[in-house]
This record gives sequence, C-alpha cells and structure tokens, in this order.
Amino acid sequence: MMTNELALISPGRSEEIPEAADVYGWLIGSWHLDVRRFGDAAKYSGAGEVHFARVLEGRAIQDVWIMPNTYGTTLRVWDAGVQAWRITWINPVTGARDEMVGRRIGEEIVQVGTHSDGTPIRWIFSEITPDSFRWTGEALEPDGRTWRLEAEFRARRLTA
Repeated sequence: MMTNELALISPGRSEEIPEAADVYGWLIGSWHLDVRRFGDAAKYSGAGEVHFARVLEGRAIQDVWIMPNTYGTTLRVWDAGVQAWRITWINPVTGARDEMVGRRIGEEIVQVGTHSDGTPIRWIFSEITPDSFRWTGEALEPDGRTWRLEAEFRARRLTA
C-alpha cells in the first residue's frame, strides 16, 4: 500500500506515456513569473510563481499558479487515443474552469480549448529553454478572427 503523498507526487513519468510525448516534463520544478494580465477585473502587472510536479503515478502533470487574484491549478493528463494532453485549468478564487487539448507544434507547446463560457482560447508555451519560457493566453473575439491577448508570463526557473 502506498501513502497518500506517493499517490499524488510521482518521481517520474509513467511508462504509459511515450518519451517523445512528454512535452511538459521539462517544466517540473518551481518558476518565478513576470506577469502581465489584461482586462478590467484581471488586470495585473507584477510578480508571481508557478510550481510543476508529476502526479498520479506519473500519469499527469499538475501545477499551481500563484499571483494576486489567482491561486489556481492545471492538470495535464496524456490521452493516448488522441495522442495529446487533456488539460483542465481551475481557479477557485474566480471560479474559472477551462478545458483544452495540448501538443507540441514545432518549437512551441500549443493548448487550444474553451473558457467555461464557451469562448475559444489558445494558450502557448514559446521561447522555451531549460530555464525559461514565455506563456501567452489568448481568447477569440466574437468576430471569429481576432485573438485578444489576455495574459503573458515570462518565467525563470528557480534553483534550489
């Protein structure tokens, strides 16, 4: 029998996830964020943090994003049937819940889906290095053509 902690945090990737499909594994650890969020209620420019870990016997990657008005979590689970990651973001502070599918496209990791109100969204990890990345979150305007930037994070890995 395993302890509750071992059921949550996992030391490595599950063998069920092909190494080539492990597009989020490099994120494991803690990161400092330079945050720019746009919009009336969510507008913020300043610092934040995010922490990533393998969970559920290495079958998923979970993170916690922390900044003003946000203390949320993302769960990313590999779906062999679609050869992509199923992603759920929840922010209990605001009640937000977003659903996406993520995969590597070229040098970027692109996540597409919807906000809980049905608005199409696109979240992208770009400018990826072992110790930094840029993350942008966009929402599709009602015209169906224009993507509006909702947030941009520049991340730097924290070292122990």
